[in-house]
Amino acid sequence: MTPQLQQAIRLLQLPVLDLNAQIQEALEENIMLEMEDLPDVPQTSNETTAEVRTIQAEDNWQTSQARQMQDGGWNGEGRPISDFADESGQSLHEHLLWQIEIEDFTPRQAVIGEAIVDSINDDGYLTVELEEVADYIDDDPAVTLAEVEETLAKVQKLDPIGVGARSVSECLVLQLQQLDADTPGLELAIELATNKLDLVADRDYGELRRCLRTSEEDLHDAVALVKSCNPKPGLAVSSSAAEYVIPDVFVRKVDNRWQVEISPTGVPRLSVNQQYARLLRGSGDHAVLRTQLQEARWLIRSLEIRNETVTKVATSIVARQTEFLEYGDEAMKPMVLRDIAEEIGMHESTISRVTTNKYMHTPRGVFEFKYFFSSHLSSATGEDQSSTSVRAKIRKLIAAENPAKPLSDSKIANLLGNEGITVARRTVAKYREAMNIASSSDRRQRPT
Repeated sequence: MTPQLQQAIRLLQLPVLDLNAQIQEALEENIMLEMEDLPDVPQTSNETTAEVRTIQAEDNWQTSQARQMQDGGWNGEGRPISDFADESGQSLHEHLLWQIEIEDFTPRQAVIGEAIVDSINDDGYLTVELEEVADYIDDDPAVTLAEVEETLAKVQKLDPIGVGARSVSECLVLQLQQLDADTPGLELAIELATNKLDLVADRDYGELRRCLRTSEEDLHDAVALVKSCNPKPGLAVSSSAAEYVIPDVFVRKVDNRWQVEISPTGVPRLSVNQQYARLLRGSGDHAVLRTQLQEARWLIRSLEIRNETVTKVATSIVARQTEFLEYGDEAMKPMVLRDIAEEIGMHESTISRVTTNKYMHTPRGVFEFKYFFSSHLSSATGEDQSSTSVRAKIRKLIAAENPAKPLSDSKIANLLGNEGITVARRTVAKYREAMNIASSSDRRQRPT
């Protein structure tokens, strides 16, 4: 995984406000970056040259600092939490349960998966033995250890990658296994994460080369892959509430067709400062400036990748949910992460990152991308219903009920069955509670 790809993935999961903060920080620290919409300030050649010389005088110090940062890497504590944290207002627990609902879990696996998620801490690690999970679940027939192991494997494929691990080693291996098989150094990196993490943390590269019988170059690639992993994946999801919502895309109906456009005011456009870039051509000096030029180009390309990916995902969502845009919640189609991932050729974990903390401005309001995803419920017509659509129907039935004789969950299930929608009473209760609607006994209005 190249540094550019790592950066693109990290920027992809940031909401607009956090992304703008990082861009502003980059503009302040990197002289090679400039905002395209800022007016050019006339500057003489002498002024430019003098400024470059001032920066060159700091070359030794900054180069030393850069080496320290490169050597620092993963030290057993992980990268700073600020590199990963978002402000979605959603806890890790809620984020995982949402994915279990829309992913390919059987009803029994969903029950087991929820028990597993209940035992995952904020860092993303499973804190109990699998036998305890099996004993905790009161189901008939009793849950077996093999079923828990099978379900845990499915939970460990959810976002954030590495969640549900039982050790740091397993956490890093889970992340490495999502990379392409032909990634340079991958096999060796998995060996390091599995058996040699103590030597990696101690930076005992000489001992690693000896015991693994590998070259310095191959070891460098493998260690870089291990360092690129996050030892505390759960901290990528924060429960702190976001103060503002800025749409990433706008959805409009133009000439009877729904179109998606990146928000023109969301993220500023960046470019390389061509005056400084020209000074570097044909010169072997200015090592720090050359590093900044490379970093500036990486950041600009990473932002382009972010916009391209967000647009692809949003366009695919809109194409599948045009009936919702036309008629509202009851017309929402069932859709899971895999549907979009297969259509645009990306990994499901990437789609999960894109759909979290990304917002779509539509004529019906502003929605988080993930709002459009929901599980499938069968119907008598053979056309599946989405859980969002069923929730809307439940809400509609309750809104129209007689306050003196409110509908029970069983009655609602029967009414939905009359419409050809197969849904259990327990599922109705689950959806009702998720919408913060009281039970029928609590809704009953008694005569005064």
